Amino acid sequence: MSQPSVSLTRFLIEEQRAGRVNAELRLLVEVVARACKTISIAVGKGALGGVLGEAGTGNIQGEAQKKLDVIANDVLLEANAWGGHLAGLASEEMDHSMPIPDVYPRGNFLLLFDPLDGSSNIDVNVSVGTIFSVLRCPEGVTTPADEDFLQPGTEQVAAGYCVYGPQTTLVLTVGHGTHAFTLDREVGSFLLTTRGMRIPEETKEFAVNASNQRFWEAPMQAYVGDLLAGKDGPRGKDFNMRWIASMVADVHRILTRGGIFSYPLDSKCAPKGGKLRLMYEANPMSFLVEQAGGAASTGRTRMLEVQPTGLHMRVPVFLGSKAEVEAAVSYHRSHDAGAA
Repeated sequence: MSQPSVSLTRFLIEEQRAGRVNAELRLLVEVVARACKTISIAVGKGALGGVLGEAGTGNIQGEAQKKLDVIANDVLLEANAWGGHLAGLASEEMDHSMPIPDVYPRGNFLLLFDPLDGSSNIDVNVSVGTIFSVLRCPEGVTTPADEDFLQPGTEQVAAGYCVYGPQTTLVLTVGHGTHAFTLDREVGSFLLTTRGMRIPEETKEFAVNASNQRFWEAPMQAYVGDLLAGKDGPRGKDFNMRWIASMVADVHRILTRGGIFSYPLDSKCAPKGGKLRLMYEANPMSFLVEQAGGAASTGRTRMLEVQPTGLHMRVPVFLGSKAEVEAAVSYHRSHDAGAA
């Protein structure tokens, strides 16, 4: 007899019985998953739903917002406002965090999210996604402000992303492994399809935006130069490059079959500290990757140990197969030691 399908709800109840999540966190993850289903439907309609193109507004980073950026942000805000499991939430699309309105009960968690990562790809029908991170609200805080969210990634109690591609897939960790759930569109439920994802330690694939090469620091130039030298170079093997320009899609590939994703510091983004946001992108992805046996770094520091200085702080990112991330970090450390 075949094993019964394990729904996300059943999985979370089993995690609760095992003492890994409490009822509040379980409900929070379920609400986020339900919001992702709504966003998946909007993404799937594309031009038929009138959701493509620019919204005519900009976000805190000064980036033009797509209509779906705004829709996805509103869906997540509305879904999470009234449930009673959150004290506050923060979005990449909003200047500041938002405490739960007084008309609703408040819970003990903080939610951070990038409502639609890779949104520049929406109009060309390439996979995009939602990324989220859950923190505990500091003890004694009833109306959280921005500073209450500024906790290192090691403090995350859950993180995940939903990738809207040929399938809609939710990848989740509550600190006990990384697990993938696929949306059964007929039933309307996320079903467990991979329990305990594992990233191979070694890899021959790397993901980087090579058009920025002229702006990279010397250690990154040397690292990628050695990758491109192939089996006749110092690394002794041929590497393949992949770049989707949608972080969720690139990281999903790495979680599925290995690789390294890099968005290094370069002279264009150096004044900002990097390209990707620590709180909404780097931390949740790093938590998922570490829970799957991979590694994540800024090139110089373990990502999850970085102390945030602002809600929209940016960082360089190296994550994926453990041995390859360690190799990339070694180029940066050797360079820094030589420059000292």
